[in-house]
Amino acid sequence: MRILLTNDDGINAPGLSVLEAIATQLAGPDGEVWTVAPAFEQSGVGHCISYTHPMMIAKLGERRFAAEGSPADCVLAGLHDVMKDNPPDLVLSGVNRGNNSAENALYSGTLGGAMEAALQGLPAIALSQYFGPRNLGLENTFETAERHGADLIRRILDAMPQEEADYRLFYNVNFPPVPASDVLGFRVVPQGFRRGSRYSVEPHSSPSGRRFLWIKGGYQHHPTAPGTDAAVNLDGYVSITPMRADLTAHDALEELKAIE
Repeated sequence: MRILLTNDDGINAPGLSVLEAIATQLAGPDGEVWTVAPAFEQSGVGHCISYTHPMMIAKLGERRFAAEGSPADCVLAGLHDVMKDNPPDLVLSGVNRGNNSAENALYSGTLGGAMEAALQGLPAIALSQYFGPRNLGLENTFETAERHGADLIRRILDAMPQEEADYRLFYNVNFPPVPASDVLGFRVVPQGFRRGSRYSVEPHSSPSGRRFLWIKGGYQHHPTAPGTDAAVNLDGYVSITPMRADLTAHDALEELKAIE
């Protein structure tokens, strides 16, 4: 198996090293693991692409490249430049530092990379590690993803439907904020919504008096509705959410047709 890796935390992020170890297990001795990741952190860029300016790409080692762009840019670079003669069988994005459950999924560069791979017709899985009081003090804060990642990806690949849809499936995986030994299992669940926890801004002034705004995330430990991603994560389960890039609100189509 040939696997392409990317992330949004950057080429030197510890979560990418964890993903490389997971991918090496999956690829096997006859497989190949390639990495094209952002040269600098790109958290929160979603499915952004560098449409109006070029990006520099540099080879850092065997099958390892850094690009000055977003995760979606990196996937495009991997598919259409770095691996253009022998495309990958699978694209993995992560392992993100922090969860991409619930509304976080909409901002996530980690998911943006997986989404671009799906739009390019490839199987793609985004992986993120939820943090909380039970795992932040661990020597390896990514141990849950590291221990359970390869097995989970194999299960997803075995269950993945063969489809010809225009908007292909990709998968959002979130590992719970618990030690690896405390994981209770896997749950296939829909995306949730943290009520009362929204992104906002926090103003600050520089020494010169200029005003700046920092984007501020909401509280991450509000549970979502029972049986949705963040809720099962906080209960100790790994969540798997199948997704598509089709943004149509299909449930609203018929009602809206009254305006035709």
